[in-house]
Amino acid sequence: MARTRTTFDPFNAIAEPKRRALIEALAGRELSVNEIAQRMGWNQPMVSKHLGVLKQVGLVTDRKEGRYRVYKVNAVQLKLIQEWVIQFEQYWTNSLDHLEEYLNAIQSDEVKDEQ
Repeated sequence: MARTRTTFDPFNAIAEPKRRALIEALAGRELSVNEIAQRMGWNQPMVSKHLGVLKQVGLVTDRKEGRYRVYKVNAVQLKLIQEWVIQFEQYWTNSLDHLEEYLNAIQSDEVKDEQ
């Protein structure tokens, strides 16, 4: 089975930690490539490469502002990922509930042992 090309699949695109970091850096703001490079401590070609992939899958958009392009997260496209992840919310809720019960039982046993 062939791997899906990163440039066609948002899930593959965000599998790369640097691209996730870029999305986080752009959350709630617009930044130019140079601003991103400065914030992240990366060189401009690296930023441009990763932004290009994110743009191809629709996770970021850009617009021209004077001589520069500014980028921002396309939250609508992130909805697909959020909808996939949310199906696991019940699992984590149940797991955390069981952990709370376990910790309470341990704490209760410790109090009984001290008496």
